[in-house]
Amino acid sequence: MTTVAASAPLCPASAQPCICFRPFERSCSASAVEQARRSPGWFGDRVPRALSLFGHDVETVEVLRVAAVAVSAALVWFQVVNPVAGWDVIGAAGLLFGAWPILREAFENIKERRMTMELSMSIAILAAAAISEFFTALVVTFFVLVAEELEHLTVDRGRAAIADLIDVMPHEATVRRAGVISLVPIDTIIVGDRVLVAPGENIPVDGVVRSGLSYVDQARITGESMPVKRSAGDAVFAGSINQSGALDIQVDRIGRDTSFGRIIDAIENAEQSRAPVQRLADQLAGYLVYFSFAAAIVTYLLTGNIRDTISVIIVAGACGVAAGTPLAVLGGIGRAARNGAIIKGGMHLEMLGRIDTIVLDKTGTLTFGEPRVSAIHPAAGRTGADLLRLAASAELRSEHPLARAIVAEARIREIAVPEPDSFDYTLGRGVAAKLGDERILIGSVKLLQAEGIDVPADRAGDAVSSEVCVAVNGLYAGAFAVADEVRPEAADAIRALHAMKIRTILLTGDNAKVAESVGTSLGIDTVEAGMLPEQKLERVRALVASGAKVAMLGDGINDAPALTAASVGIAMGSGTDVAKESADIVLLANNLERLVETVRIAQRTRGVIWQNFSGTIAVDALGIALAAFGFLNPLLAAFIHVSSELIFISNSARLLSTADMTRLPQIAPETEASSAVKAISR
Repeated sequence: MTTVAASAPLCPASAQPCICFRPFERSCSASAVEQARRSPGWFGDRVPRALSLFGHDVETVEVLRVAAVAVSAALVWFQVVNPVAGWDVIGAAGLLFGAWPILREAFENIKERRMTMELSMSIAILAAAAISEFFTALVVTFFVLVAEELEHLTVDRGRAAIADLIDVMPHEATVRRAGVISLVPIDTIIVGDRVLVAPGENIPVDGVVRSGLSYVDQARITGESMPVKRSAGDAVFAGSINQSGALDIQVDRIGRDTSFGRIIDAIENAEQSRAPVQRLADQLAGYLVYFSFAAAIVTYLLTGNIRDTISVIIVAGACGVAAGTPLAVLGGIGRAARNGAIIKGGMHLEMLGRIDTIVLDKTGTLTFGEPRVSAIHPAAGRTGADLLRLAASAELRSEHPLARAIVAEARIREIAVPEPDSFDYTLGRGVAAKLGDERILIGSVKLLQAEGIDVPADRAGDAVSSEVCVAVNGLYAGAFAVADEVRPEAADAIRALHAMKIRTILLTGDNAKVAESVGTSLGIDTVEAGMLPEQKLERVRALVASGAKVAMLGDGINDAPALTAASVGIAMGSGTDVAKESADIVLLANNLERLVETVRIAQRTRGVIWQNFSGTIAVDALGIALAAFGFLNPLLAAFIHVSSELIFISNSARLLSTADMTRLPQIAPETEASSAVKAISR
């Protein structure tokens, strides 16, 4: 133990050597299995304290416990050892060793006045032993021990998602400081540093590309299946993979503040935050135990048969729903995180699965939040590319949003934009520029008319776009329609929400004409325009007060109050920090399809939990009835109990994604590189 501690990094929570070797986690207190795996073995390290079964660690003592119970049951069945003073010594010894953890937990539950399945099983085991049914008691103990280990292995599949994510992060990064390039531990990187990422390496920070061109695999962060092109000015995320070229990245966020760190937080919080449905599952488990005891008492009073009475106690079990519910919540949040949505707790996942109304902001949510060229209308004798080249050249030095939209469109189309020879901007009117022999005038229709330029009336404009007209050498050359473009996936997302029987409401501060145009084109149920932030807040409060289960989707500071007032607040990843902090769920991918998929995950999670609830009640009711009338012996009752438990746990495990179900090969233990990663508070 001394050797392990000496080489281990310090735990940020306790400042003591971290035996779990996972200082990236919020709490570094290692589990019993992890401590056993890191501890010296028995008999001079010949026997390890933990074994690996199906890719998961199990304490050796628990394996020995199961084996001892199985061997003891066989010896009792074949009567290898004769009873001593009426007691089967082998059976009693095997039962004491095997059932000890069950009995200990039952005793703790009695002290806490909690009615649990461990207490129910302990009473059944002790009752069977009291009437010298040692074989039955041992078999029940065997089933319970095996079921618990299988349950742990299943739950570990969900927890492995955290380990997989953590293991992806590099321990060191290449940093350029004061012109010197060096390899440094992750914990020494600060905001503003320049990190160099070679092809094939994982990106260790959130930041902005300052130089270089590459394709980046962001599937772990945004769920995008195809690599995306990244060059100077583009944002990149920690945990994504640089595939082709070298990138020079300026650090914006590190550790837990990165998008990747927040995904890990979301999955960790799945176990730490209890959804209301989890409390309901615990209550149901307690009620079923009381019901089984009552049924057992009635059975004994009517039949006087102790075996049937014990069978009644054994067959009733809510272990499946008690263990399956947190596993379902863990699986749902883990799957949503891999889909590009951070859910900040189980209660928010549950509420999202119940929503019947979603309130949407427009700018930055249904639209991109920035002007884009939606149409080019060149005059006769000119091409769109030529008009765009001239206009972009004239607007190159302008800071106006409409000007930036025209320049951006030229770059998207890879049109070379020359520097203008002269540039003159008149506030509120437009731009006059000179490029060679051509004098370019750009602005509104009124600007061109004021200069005596004849502007045709049939320019194919529309009511919801801003029009930018262009004249060259005193002649009308064409016009651009510039608008805040609706996201291409928005219409499909609204249709999908309607298919799930969710009402859609658009609340926007924009004018009524633009709002109605966007709402009608997307098929939104209700559109309300010209709303101030406080009016949005009051509208959301009124919906919640009316009994609606409301989700609010927004991205700006003005949306933050409404996000907080909604049943569940959802923020776009491109939104302001205030909106993301106020929200219960954050969509990292800025894609409304992620919203739809996250709602589906929440609904599916809730459906799985209620399947477990109804299935548990049905199996228990039928099992108790059969046992009470003598159709089940204790062995068959134990088999039904364990089988139903594993079925319901497996049902919850379906929510785990493929990546969660299989743990990646273990890499080298964590070093001090990740010890300084800080947990962000929510």
